[in-house]
Amino acid sequence: MITTFGHVRIAAAVPPVRAAAVTENVKGILQLAERAADQDCDAVVFPELCLTGYTCADLFQQRALLQAVEDGLQSVLTASSHLDPVYVVGAPVVSRSQLFNAAVVIQHGTILGVVPKTFIPGYSEYYEPRWFVSGDAAVVNEIRLCGTTVPFGTNLVFQDSRHPDFRFGVELCEDLWAPIPPSSRLALGGALVLLNCSASNELVGKAEYRRQLVAQQSGSCLAAYVYCSAGVGESTTDTVFGGHAIIAENGAVLAEGDRFRREPTLTVADIDVEFLEHERVHNATFGQAVARGKRAGEGESIALREVGFESREPSSANGLERWIDPHPFTPGNPARRRERCQEIFAIQSTGLATRLQHTGIRDVVIGLSGGLDSTLALLVIREAFSRLELPSAGIHCITMPGFGTSNRTLGNVQALCQALDVPLELIDIGESCRQHMHDIGHDGATGDIAFENVQARERTQILMDKANMIGALVVGTGDLSELALGWCTYNGDHMSMYGVNAGVPKTLVRYLIEYVADTWDDEEIARILRDVVDTPISPELLPPDEQGEITQETEAVIGPYELHDFFLYYLIRRAFQPDKVRFLAEQAFADTYTTDTITKWLRAFCRRFFMHQFKRSCLPDGPKVGTIALSPRGDWRMPSDASAAEWLRRLDS
Repeated sequence: MITTFGHVRIAAAVPPVRAAAVTENVKGILQLAERAADQDCDAVVFPELCLTGYTCADLFQQRALLQAVEDGLQSVLTASSHLDPVYVVGAPVVSRSQLFNAAVVIQHGTILGVVPKTFIPGYSEYYEPRWFVSGDAAVVNEIRLCGTTVPFGTNLVFQDSRHPDFRFGVELCEDLWAPIPPSSRLALGGALVLLNCSASNELVGKAEYRRQLVAQQSGSCLAAYVYCSAGVGESTTDTVFGGHAIIAENGAVLAEGDRFRREPTLTVADIDVEFLEHERVHNATFGQAVARGKRAGEGESIALREVGFESREPSSANGLERWIDPHPFTPGNPARRRERCQEIFAIQSTGLATRLQHTGIRDVVIGLSGGLDSTLALLVIREAFSRLELPSAGIHCITMPGFGTSNRTLGNVQALCQALDVPLELIDIGESCRQHMHDIGHDGATGDIAFENVQARERTQILMDKANMIGALVVGTGDLSELALGWCTYNGDHMSMYGVNAGVPKTLVRYLIEYVADTWDDEEIARILRDVVDTPISPELLPPDEQGEITQETEAVIGPYELHDFFLYYLIRRAFQPDKVRFLAEQAFADTYTTDTITKWLRAFCRRFFMHQFKRSCLPDGPKVGTIALSPRGDWRMPSDASAAEWLRRLDS
């Protein structure tokens, strides 16, 4: 099911198998082949030597078995002639008096090519050199099989003529364990999907090692890696096989089958080859590796030796065989999320501590609003001071209530500073803001942008001037999501001397504060922090209601932050087109937002992201903590007057 948005559906198929029972094994292979076709798979990889069973030992040299393999392959060709997927089937193959452990690549009843195993293990429980030779020993690049001449070799890259990003290469079992696996060269030759026919027996701890190996290879090759190992039907004379199936993409495991299943299994996932292509274009090191290989005289082994095939027309089907995380910045697993928060908090506090150490500054100034961002920044400051063993008296907190400050946020600021034993100064900015509005001819009553920004700039002026008075550093509080949306006042809260939250998206700010609350050995501090997390997000620039409660909620104005962080990740980190981002958001938020709602806020995100680049072009310093940073000195360079028209057009088309 190749989709219009660059997804390719791949399956790892573990059929029933019995050593030397080729005819019976073919039946099991074909049953899974039909199942995979019914599930709209584009490619299916079977285990190593699955036609015969991996454990045939000296029977591999019996002509009866080898003839049965040829007959079995012919049966697979005939039965699969009406099926669309590409099938990769493990079989022993004879050519020029040499026996190869090979993968036969089949589509529409035709053999597209044959890939021999490169590394032949002959240690511990493995005796393959007794029967097989390495693909390196092959003397031809074509062989006769099932009555036809077909491409043969370890450097074959199979490319879809209808979907150029769908390019795959094949290696077998032990190849992955080599210091430089053949799949590394296949990736440099253009393969975006790497398929492994394997027969890896089960030992204590081996499954976890395999999982790590597959994930790591997919990451280092900027590719997808599909691993399919022999199942429980193999001979158990000396070893047991579990049928381990793993599908990974760029370092992350997308799907994994259950081991030791006695029934046939099909593990399926949709691979985003469009994303993988982007990663290679974006990653200059990958291109340098291709060039280095050619300079080293490896051009022949790296060069794409293309074998063409043709898939179906791309589909616009809605369902995906992969989970789309609605919160890509925040791990759903509590243990992993806690670990992530601990690391980010350490990066933030270390960045600030190092800046203070290098500059010799021992005092900081921070403006506290009682909201999420300034609370997190204060916690980071306190941790940085602890790391440097500086007295908390050097943390100068200032809260500056204005026209929209609520009792709840002001109360939380006062309670938190008292509980943390840091000094707090209260400066009411109401009168100075009224004087400024009078000076510029504002009526002081109309709640327009000027009315709001006067307060933000007055606060920043106070912080900067206070820092000048005491030789301190102003710590900024704005987060990554606000920078993406331009939801900050230029030369107001947009400006500081070091922005500790600049790399933290809003959806993660909550979890970081919760992490501190959970790990802090003080019930009162934890209570205050949790109340901050529960407070509606607001700039508090418009007057509260009669009860002193917040009336101006940010997400009602610019949209839900969970959507904007989703858009930020997929539009910027993955460089997807807006219509693809909408498609993925529909999958991720199917039970939360309608398509119209998603489209509305995605349009707003695109428009605001382009409109407010000028604010990001002059950002203060701040630490990058994740895969996205919008600093012009780091990840993101963009003209401030670039047009969003093409992105918006994609949403409307």
